[in-house]
This record gives sequence, C-alpha cells and structure tokens, in this order.
Amino acid sequence: MIMSMTGFAERSFDAPTMRLKIAIKSLNHRFFDWSYKGAAVGDVENRLRVLCQARLHRGRIEVVLDLHHPDPSSWDVTVNEGLMEKILGAVQRASAKLGRELQVTAESLLRIPQIMELRRKEFSPAEIEFLERSFLRTLEDVFKARRAEGRKTAAQLQVHVLNVRKAVQRLEKRVRSHPRLVRQKLRQKVREGNNQVSGSETRLAEEVAYLAQRYDVSEEIHRLKCHLEHALQLIRSTKGDPAGKMLDFLAQELTREANTLNSKSQDIDMTKEGLLIKGEVESIRQQVQNLE
Repeated sequence: MIMSMTGFAERSFDAPTMRLKIAIKSLNHRFFDWSYKGAAVGDVENRLRVLCQARLHRGRIEVVLDLHHPDPSSWDVTVNEGLMEKILGAVQRASAKLGRELQVTAESLLRIPQIMELRRKEFSPAEIEFLERSFLRTLEDVFKARRAEGRKTAAQLQVHVLNVRKAVQRLEKRVRSHPRLVRQKLRQKVREGNNQVSGSETRLAEEVAYLAQRYDVSEEIHRLKCHLEHALQLIRSTKGDPAGKMLDFLAQELTREANTLNSKSQDIDMTKEGLLIKGEVESIRQQVQNLE
C-alpha cells in the first residue's frame, strides 16, 4: 500500500521519573531528512532517528520533544564549595581594606554560574525504553495518517491511470486506420498538384508504406501500455514499499511517449488523445510528488 509523506501526531506520556510530550510532523522531501528540537537527550536522539527511519523512508521528519523530570532523584546538584570560600575570603579582605563590611548574600553567590551546577542524571535503561516506546507510539499515529492519505491518493491516481489506459485503447483502434489516412492525405496532395509524388500507383504505395512506417506509433502505444501496467501494480501493491520515485519516473516516461506520439500523429483525433494523456499524466505527476 502506498503512503503519502505528510502526517502529524502529538502525544503526552507519563512515567514515574519523567513527563513527556512528543510531536512529530512529516512533510514532503526527496530523501529522509531528520530534524530534532527540544530537550537534549544525547545518544537517545540517534536511537529515535534509527527507529523512525526503519518505518518512514522518505520525507522531512520534524520531531519536538518536551521533557520534564519532576522527580528530584533524577538530578545531580553540585556546589563548588572551594570557589565559594575563595569568594567569601576575598570579600572579607576587601571589607577590611575598605573599613566597612561588604555584604554577600547566598542569592548573589548562587547567581555565579560556576558556583552551582544542576545536571540531569544519565537516562536509565528503563527511561530509554520508555522514551523509545513513547516515540514509536507517536510515530505509529503519523504512519497511520500517511497511510490513510496514501489510500486517498492511490484512489485518485488509479482514476487518472485508467483514463490514460482508455485513451490508449482508443488510440489502438485509431492507429489501424492510420495508413489509410496517410494514403488519403497523399492522394489529396497529388490532386492539389503538390508534385511531391508522381501519379504512379506503385510509387504512391511506396510513399504510403514509407510514411506509414515513419509515423507508426505502435511502439509508443506498446510502451505506454507497459508503463501503465507497471503504475497500476505499484498503486495497487499491498507490500507497503516506497513507490513515489518510481511512479514519478513512470509519469516522466508516459509524458515522453505522449510527446513522441503527438509528433508522429497525422490525425487530429489521435492528437487529441495524446493531449488528453498528457493532461492526465500531469495530474499523476503532481499527485506522486506527495508519495513516499
């Protein structure tokens, strides 16, 4: 089943030592592009990225993680007592020198960054497991959103592909009368005194055969049918493999075949069918830009 590249999910989780809020946004991108914002989690971020990439192969993935540790046991508090004594000693010496007592409050001391350090303890294995499990649950919501949008896109794509197939089927019928149309045009030119061919029936037959071969679109129609069949297989696949890039390539190939077909066409109805195909393929091309 094909998936889109856009989706969003946000969830909150509670554990004995932490409160967690995770938001994951997935946007269109040619490759897998990871963006992380929020609480510094060290190596855990790489673990989350690996988990994400195992599920989502393409798209810009923006993750925002809001983390709180209400449990005091999660923190280490360190006071640089030596530095504090040194500062107080310097203040006392200055007071003696100036002849008046200088006041240093605890609040002003604690404002000095080097005096006290507040650092969160390393994540325990249980906390890492909780972070990963919470991330995967949120990611699953994004996965479901991408899959649901992918189903809608697949339905629209199938309509466009089937419209192209119908146009190709009409072209196949029209192509059978192509030599006759070439012959009629050639005769018309002869009658108009164009002098491009002689009046000989043999020469006329040779010219018709040459032009019929030159303007033959059988190969283009065959390739169009092959590309359409491949596109339908990708759209209807239930394997869940990324199909966006391949469908984009097929859309380019369909456009190329339609252009060649139109350049060879000697029939206004065939040209109309070719233009219809190009219009449908352009819709396909726009749709597949959103697919993984």
